[in-house]
Amino acid sequence: MDDLQPALFDAPQPARTPVYEAADFPFYHGAQSMADHGFIAADWVPALCEQDSLLRSLATDLAARSAAGEQILPAPEVMFRALSLPLSEVKVLIVGQDPYPTPGHANGLAFAANKQVRPLPRSLANIYKELQSDLGLEPVAHPDLSPWLSEGVLLLNQVLSVAAGNAGSHQKLGWAPILQAILTALNDRPRPPAALLWGKHAQKLSESLSNAVQLQSAHPSPLSASRGFFGSKPFSSINRLLSDSGQKPIDWSLPKA
Repeated sequence: MDDLQPALFDAPQPARTPVYEAADFPFYHGAQSMADHGFIAADWVPALCEQDSLLRSLATDLAARSAAGEQILPAPEVMFRALSLPLSEVKVLIVGQDPYPTPGHANGLAFAANKQVRPLPRSLANIYKELQSDLGLEPVAHPDLSPWLSEGVLLLNQVLSVAAGNAGSHQKLGWAPILQAILTALNDRPRPPAALLWGKHAQKLSESLSNAVQLQSAHPSPLSASRGFFGSKPFSSINRLLSDSGQKPIDWSLPKA
């Protein structure tokens, strides 16, 4: 029996599901605290500070779910990652639904995933196909879209959390007023961003972006991409709109590695 002990202790252990407390979610402490600690850009604070009580409630609810055994995605510190792009620098808004429910995938940016994820999420693979068709850019092997963030592209999910393995599970959690506050801030800017609204879920937000130029098409998911997403040329259309308004076009290219 003693000879078996080292092997027993050396055996790889399965990764434990993190259990979060409410204070582990940066937004529990309010919008100003998020900005002070670098989780969101400072100019988003006026848009979100009126939602502080709701943010605290969301963190408390997520912590309770975590304590009950639910694996919460993505990690608390990246749930608001999209808003690291300052409000004043947003040129293009791309709206997603909710984070990927596969552990290790979601990274706080709509349609994106952590760089090491393989294979590509299917909707993103279709986005890359259209990018190639539209602009001639060769698809990259990774799903990291963070370079678009630095170009002024806000990759915003409508819901900022999800339970692992259960897509759409947090759609009724209470994120809607947070989304509305963000959209209102964008829509009320002197120069609202251009909005790419892919699919019916995103297009329901059209009225909230009434001052923005909108490009609507089918969603890039495998179920709908062939029904109006492929061939829609969203990337060249956005760049043409930006150029016509005197703004620098987006560099949609991504590094290969």
